[in-house]
Amino acid sequence: MLLNVAAALLVVLGVLHSWLGERYLLMRLFRQCELPKLLGGTDFTKNTLRFIWHFVTVTGFGIAAVLVQFGAGSSPQQLAITLGWTCIVCGLLPLFFTRGRHVSWVVLFATGALCLVWAGR
Repeated sequence: MLLNVAAALLVVLGVLHSWLGERYLLMRLFRQCELPKLLGGTDFTKNTLRFIWHFVTVTGFGIAAVLVQFGAGSSPQQLAITLGWTCIVCGLLPLFFTRGRHVSWVVLFATGALCLVWAGR
């Protein structure tokens, strides 16, 4: 029960982090600050900051899932599957927000795939 409550707290924190961060921090930051021009403009900079912001949320959701699995006595393979999919979902963020120009998605997809392959062996 305690791990489920801890997981629920992380999920609530993640939702609030993404929603409030977009609304009250990122949007204001993008309007008020002169951001560095990377790869030809500020769009890449804005989208990199945005994907990193939401990366924290997705990672928190993955940790919450692992906490629930710990409480349920899941196997190491089940935990590796959860972590693998967490990495893959995190890898979608730079693909979406930067159209793949931030190459962290390569490492995140590789990490996720390795976790999934290990779990399936």
